[in-house]
Amino acid sequence: MAENVFLFVPNLIGYVRIFLAILSFYYMAVSPVIFATCYLLNAFLDQFDGYFARRQGQVSKFGAMLDMLTDRCATTCLMVMLSEFFPSYRVVFQFLISLDISSHWLHMYSSLIKGDQSHKITTNFFLRLYYSSWTVLFIMCMGNELFFVALYFIHFSYGPTVFTVNNVSVGWWSLVAYVNFPIFFLKQLISVIHLVTASQDVVAYDVAERRKTSS
Repeated sequence: MAENVFLFVPNLIGYVRIFLAILSFYYMAVSPVIFATCYLLNAFLDQFDGYFARRQGQVSKFGAMLDMLTDRCATTCLMVMLSEFFPSYRVVFQFLISLDISSHWLHMYSSLIKGDQSHKITTNFFLRLYYSSWTVLFIMCMGNELFFVALYFIHFSYGPTVFTVNNVSVGWWSLVAYVNFPIFFLKQLISVIHLVTASQDVVAYDVAERRKTSS
């Protein structure tokens, strides 16, 4: 009897993540607490679908695509809202959305045409470090999401005052944003590396295919 990939444990986790993402979209404009709870729980569960996929021997390309698309859609929708909250930075958020989607899509596509078993297989040193260490991956992904969520809350309030510098009060959400900004910045650099290395891989594939047809 054929296995039902749709019912693999990591994919079931993926469906829960989609439900949480939809809930977060619904409450995004009306209830910051419910939004943040659903959004961050969705991001937290992202760290476990891959674990169960390997543990249960249920790694699948469908699961990898489901995971990536859920991540991209959730982050994109939050940045669309942030571009409304901070219209003077709209172009910045548009750039970040474009970089996030294009880099991950091209990286996934290059993995598929190369026949890699996983999009996490790479020869690039920085991407190997990013994907091979669960701790690094968790810190990078959660730090990036916390930065965006902090910006979201700053629209409503800077939060309780944590400390004061030169008579300027620093609120809790401002502190969260400042602390996670370096992680956010590194995450964007990782996206650039994804984009460059995937482009090189696709071009190398093109060159090899052209050699086959010309020989």
